[in-house]
Amino acid sequence: MAEGDAGRVQGEDLSAVISAVLTGSRLLVAVTARSLGAVEDGVTLPQFRMLVVLSGHGETKLVTMAELLDVNSSTAMRMADRLASAGLIVREVNPHNRRESLMRLTDEGRRIVDEVMERRRKEIGAIVARMSAAQRRALISAMNAFNDAGGEPPVTGPHPLGWPDV
Repeated sequence: MAEGDAGRVQGEDLSAVISAVLTGSRLLVAVTARSLGAVEDGVTLPQFRMLVVLSGHGETKLVTMAELLDVNSSTAMRMADRLASAGLIVREVNPHNRRESLMRLTDEGRRIVDEVMERRRKEIGAIVARMSAAQRRALISAMNAFNDAGGEPPVTGPHPLGWPDV
């Protein structure tokens, strides 16, 4: 194969991968929207991201939250204000540094995160259940590689249908 042919094949492969990932991401966004749409509190997707980060990190400084969400501090503060007004997080002054604001989930905030994630797990589980065992193994390998390349830490917890690690 000539050098130009190798570059074209690689480009075609890259295009196919990008197309597959975009299609998969569209499916996952739809699953996310449906699971979040079932929450009666009307939490937006960016607000839910903040709740999920708090769920994973525990009590967090506002400036750290802004960095984790890749938004500016004023945007994070507005989101936190809305979530605090809804009773989903608590914002307090850091007793060790009065210039800092700390936030944490309330019990209701934790309930919403757990409920939405469970709905999402069930729907993804139903989709994955329609795949063969070999396809599931290939998906695990591909998604782990994709997540590693993107710097996304793994989600912990059981598989949605109680499958062993395959």
